[in-house]
Amino acid sequence: MKYDVRNLKLAAAGVRRIEWADRMMPVLATIRERFAREKPLRGLRLSACLHVTTETAGLARTLKAGGADLVLCASNPLSTQDDVAAAIVKTYRIPCFAIKGEDHKTYYRHIMAAIDHRPNITMDDGADLVWMLHSERKAEAANIIGSMEETTTGVIRLRAMEKKGQLRFPVVAVNDADCKHLFDNRYGTGQSTLDGIIRATNLLIAGKRVVVAGYGMCGRGVAMRARGAGAIVIITEVDPLKAIEATMDGYEVMPMPDAARAGDLFVTVTGDVNVIRPEHFRRMKDGAIVANSGHFNVELDLPGLAKMARKVRRGVRPFADAYDLPNGRTIYVLAEGRLVNLAAAEGHPAAVMDMSFAVQALTTEWVARRRGRLETRVHDVPHEVDEFVAALKLQTMGIRIDRLTGEQARYLASSDMGT
Repeated sequence: MKYDVRNLKLAAAGVRRIEWADRMMPVLATIRERFAREKPLRGLRLSACLHVTTETAGLARTLKAGGADLVLCASNPLSTQDDVAAAIVKTYRIPCFAIKGEDHKTYYRHIMAAIDHRPNITMDDGADLVWMLHSERKAEAANIIGSMEETTTGVIRLRAMEKKGQLRFPVVAVNDADCKHLFDNRYGTGQSTLDGIIRATNLLIAGKRVVVAGYGMCGRGVAMRARGAGAIVIITEVDPLKAIEATMDGYEVMPMPDAARAGDLFVTVTGDVNVIRPEHFRRMKDGAIVANSGHFNVELDLPGLAKMARKVRRGVRPFADAYDLPNGRTIYVLAEGRLVNLAAAEGHPAAVMDMSFAVQALTTEWVARRRGRLETRVHDVPHEVDEFVAALKLQTMGIRIDRLTGEQARYLASSDMGT
């Protein structure tokens, strides 16, 4: 079995952490049990480019239980948990190509290894694997019957490809499923981002002015958690509807040039490029802390910051670099501008990834059962998958809800019953 991980001797520690996460992922465990019986993915080769974490190990084991011939690689150079990667290879016998802190060349070599598997189905978190199948490895695209995309940034890329007529196979926007973006993006990103920032800085959030760039589901989550920790939260937005929503949710809303002067801590979660640029860095206070929780580090113009700095001091704390500016101020950048929640912490809590990866597993089954029948476009997750996962999650939490009476169901289905 081919693989590339840091050290297989870390596997025992990885197994302990995976087993801990398993206790908080009962929905995925239920699906894994059924997959083991029915083998809905038998005979299919699957390549997954995901954050290699304890929760991802649960998904990988579920896909393997379903009969998939699976290879896993990292979707971000800093998001891998090395002990988990070792356990995935040594204990669970799944080929894995992921090392925390891998350089750019290694990162793409690992993606190429996943493509060398000649997959029929792919999974992505950021669309890097799919992009390679549309650029350098086009020949392998003919083998793909469908793909899943897990994050907002990746869906943005894929919809742009579809609009330009570039998409070569069907893709399902798993990120847009209600059980994913309403919970994973909001509650997962919100909590884990603050966790990563605090681990990297030991910062007291209370009383700080926290600038959140972007008020999508991830931005809502970060803002909510920052306010819960006692911060004064400022939102920057380009979408007027989201800006109004942020205002009515009780946050200050202003352009980034104004926010740059006011903020103590900055978090970007937009999915776009160069959200914080040199003109913003110049306005920041001495000691301002800048982090990103969007998928790619391009949200921060770090080359521009490095160019304007008179000195860059790496590793002033683990996952914190200091940029000393000519004006005498210092800006601190966390986790090299990469996903701070995964680079400096452990990513989303297992309980919320339980829903996201349950949707991912069931959507993979849905794609497999429709081999050759899906249009080449970006598809939504079927609503029945969302409803099933939500209902099963409630059941595992011991929560019961009402059911429609026959009369209520008929009323909602009618067109002639009014007052």
